[in-house]
Amino acid sequence: MAIAKAERLMNLALCLMNTKRPLSKRELRESIEAYREAWQHGSEDAFNRMFERDKDDLRELGLVIDVDENTSDGEIGYLARADRNRLPEIALDAEEAAALSLAAKVWHQARLSGAASGALQKLRAAGVPFTEDGADGRTALEPRIPAREAAFEPLLLAARDRRPVSFEYRKSGSAAVEARSVEPWALECWRGHWYLAGWDRDRSAVRVFRLSRITGKVRSRSGAFAAPIPEHVDVRAYVATFAGEGATASATVRVRRGAGFPLRTKALATRQIDADWDELEIPYGHGLGADLAEFGPDLVVLAPDDLRADVIDRLRAVAGLAAQAPEGATR
Repeated sequence: MAIAKAERLMNLALCLMNTKRPLSKRELRESIEAYREAWQHGSEDAFNRMFERDKDDLRELGLVIDVDENTSDGEIGYLARADRNRLPEIALDAEEAAALSLAAKVWHQARLSGAASGALQKLRAAGVPFTEDGADGRTALEPRIPAREAAFEPLLLAARDRRPVSFEYRKSGSAAVEARSVEPWALECWRGHWYLAGWDRDRSAVRVFRLSRITGKVRSRSGAFAAPIPEHVDVRAYVATFAGEGATASATVRVRRGAGFPLRTKALATRQIDADWDELEIPYGHGLGADLAEFGPDLVVLAPDDLRADVIDRLRAVAGLAAQAPEGATR
């Protein structure tokens, strides 16, 4: 079936690209054997459904198909004009080609790695001079961006297609799972975690979501985006806002030796207390309590009092959730 469909798509593309006038569905049906069989052994509706699916698939692959409603016989005509389906000559210097080759090796996912590999093959066919270091194509620098979360791919596609989504989300340190309805703008990997920035419809505000805290399936919703999309979505800036980066206030925490490395990298000051604990002064802003609660017994908040109370409440919520779990479930 896959081979038959590929052959059918190729035949349709050739018909649309090698004609000087728009072709009607009737003419395409008579020219392509698979369409003729669908019409003869099925029905007019079966042919129409097959043709519409194939036309959408070709457009998804990048073929520009024009629709002409003013043909001489009064039927709608279809045509893929050569001038609109011809890519300009691709010219990359050695450094640009090397950067693309390196970027193509980043992805671990089958879908993204396959797309990146296919893009490189097309560029090679166009004459771009890619060079490989080593017999096996590996270089000394092998970047990797893991995206293990199940929510990554559906959110990436939803952001690309501008489709609203809904999902269940558990805030850090919270025992409850909340339903969120979001217009996804962009995803970005920051400090080892993937984040989504978008418009939270329920709160009528910009929010960021860490993908590892999304539970269950990401579901697509009908309708268009209601909120305006910024020209440039800086996910890191949104994450930093909610994580306390760039805040004018500061907090004092005590961190166990050998723990809390993310906090240590942004500490404004560090002081050794004893052989087991260090005292850090860190930027304090909205959402910092959620991050600090993740360090559990390896961190103690000394000041300010509202941050200390926030972290304690989060830890108590987690402890309460663990106490409610069936015996052996948390082992």
